[in-house]
Amino acid sequence: MMKRSPSFDEFAFEDLFARMSRQLEEMSSQFDGSRSVGREMAIDLREEPEAFVAIVDLPGYEKDDIDISVDDRLLTIEAAREADEADESDDYVHRERRSQSAHRSIRLPAGVRADDASATYNNGVLTVTLPKVVVDDDESRRIDIE
Repeated sequence: MMKRSPSFDEFAFEDLFARMSRQLEEMSSQFDGSRSVGREMAIDLREEPEAFVAIVDLPGYEKDDIDISVDDRLLTIEAAREADEADESDDYVHRERRSQSAHRSIRLPAGVRADDASATYNNGVLTVTLPKVVVDDDESRRIDIE
């Protein structure tokens, strides 16, 4: 399979808006004084011959706290955890662990088969495998000209 370079039209604006959105989220959490409003998650996207593999750092979340969706070529990952109500006492001298949420969307370079996607979560690392849409030469059809 031959890799093609993304053109400016395809990814430049999407990447620019994604970076601006992340920066605005970071700034808003700094100014409101709360570190628990939203958190950036680091995503690595690897291309394999048959699939794209997203590796996401999400320490401190349970598997049930994480929601993954794919719409067209947009992978969205959201995670939210609530503070235990039992921990809401005034016995703390210092407290930084609170309810926390994180969300991130990333544009995939090509189409994927969302129905065949899979995910694992181990030691705070989420791995999402998204099989590529592959068009075989065998599936091509000849079109007659009338």
